[in-house]
Amino acid sequence: MPVDLPEDTLPPFPGQRLQRGVCRGLRKLDYVCVEELIPIAGLRVDVMALGPRGEVWVVECKSSRADFRADRKWQGYLDWCDRFFWAVDADFPVGLLPPETGLIYADAYDAEVVRMAPETPLTGARRKVVLRTFARAAAGRLQLLRDPHAGS
Repeated sequence: MPVDLPEDTLPPFPGQRLQRGVCRGLRKLDYVCVEELIPIAGLRVDVMALGPRGEVWVVECKSSRADFRADRKWQGYLDWCDRFFWAVDADFPVGLLPPETGLIYADAYDAEVVRMAPETPLTGARRKVVLRTFARAAAGRLQLLRDPHAGS
């Protein structure tokens, strides 16, 4: 059954625009995404993507030099994914980004992986937790989209 969605409007903040473009670009690679996912208390990733073979990517979207410098938690995300990426726009000073991480160029409409992140596979137990968290977040958001009063 189709869901009535609002008209396509740009998100208000630069980081949210990057998130949207990343999700669109990764969808073309057959990944599905959940934005603003909390894998564990104290961490919130901008985008978590699940690939067709169960691979898990985390993408942190940085809209400015100050945004990147203020991020003190990104290394904690490495334990929650198989590959870690930064997503930035074409004007971002990419020399600031650690070279051992992946890089995605994005805007509000699309994204392109320009540097593949090294693979560090999740352990089986951690993968189970991540996939359960991803599935519950995605299903819960879909349920609230279809029925905003579902938890009331």
